[in-house]
Amino acid sequence: MDISIVVPLFNEEESLPELCAWIDRVCSGSYTYEVILVDDGSRDDSWKVVEDIAEQNPHIKGIRFRRNYGKSAALNVGFQHAQGEVVITMDADLQDSPDEIVPLYKMIMEEGYDLVSGWKKKRHDPISKTIPSKFFNWVTRKMSGIELNDFNCGLKAYKNKVIKSIEVYGEMHRYIPILAKRAGFYKIGEKVVSHQARKYGTSKFGLERFLNGFLDLLSVSFMTKFSGRPMHFFGLWGTLAFSAGALLAAIIVGQKAYHLYIIHEPAPLVADNPLFYLGLFAMVIGMQLFTAGFIGELISRKAADRNHYLVDTKVGIPIK
Repeated sequence: MDISIVVPLFNEEESLPELCAWIDRVCSGSYTYEVILVDDGSRDDSWKVVEDIAEQNPHIKGIRFRRNYGKSAALNVGFQHAQGEVVITMDADLQDSPDEIVPLYKMIMEEGYDLVSGWKKKRHDPISKTIPSKFFNWVTRKMSGIELNDFNCGLKAYKNKVIKSIEVYGEMHRYIPILAKRAGFYKIGEKVVSHQARKYGTSKFGLERFLNGFLDLLSVSFMTKFSGRPMHFFGLWGTLAFSAGALLAAIIVGQKAYHLYIIHEPAPLVADNPLFYLGLFAMVIGMQLFTAGFIGELISRKAADRNHYLVDTKVGIPIK
């Protein structure tokens, strides 16, 4: 199969018939394809619409969640079932144009990209979405080293082996390029795509997505760099904290010794010096960070996938 198109949806009954008809016009006759519609616990008649469309078009497949789990969960399940050489994701609200499917497919198959992310250079969104989006994209570029302008664009294309090598959870759909890079897929490209004004319904994401997005960025950055060696992270900060506390303690002891043995004056009480408590606090924090690092190492060593490595190809070795 040439193309799998994974479409997560939530309360999109009005847009689904038009979206599926549009995809069919683009792909039918030129490519073998499937459309996997993942209903993320819709409360309207979206699932009934999916069933009706699937009866008329054998390319349409549907998966329904019992409740709303989020876009990441919908994408992850869709990826598990995708069979096409190229997997394309898009939103169900018609703001992503199916006309981009063929150019994205060619960038993967002809130009050899592992992943191509859409860039909504001209957006039909309010400023309350565009300004925070620009900021988070800038932060993500700096933290990840991946030069993309629109990490959160729902319109993306992947080689099949990319989506089979990653797990999307939480709100990590924003950072799939980072997960792909962590899995060893470095040829990541970008394509300017058209962005349609919303035709039906309203946005399903509120202001909380900005806080969630930032927290998930911290999570994926930590997991990318330190998931297999937590002591390198906690040990570093533990060493710095404990060293700072020990330095303060040495300064306080030195001051007391100076007063007692050099100038022979009564020395102030150690407990009267605020630096004593600051140093004690720093040493305690340092020990806690070390402990967290040791516990992390123990957990990591027991993890089932600690020595699970993604092997791309084998030569002369039977594949089990």
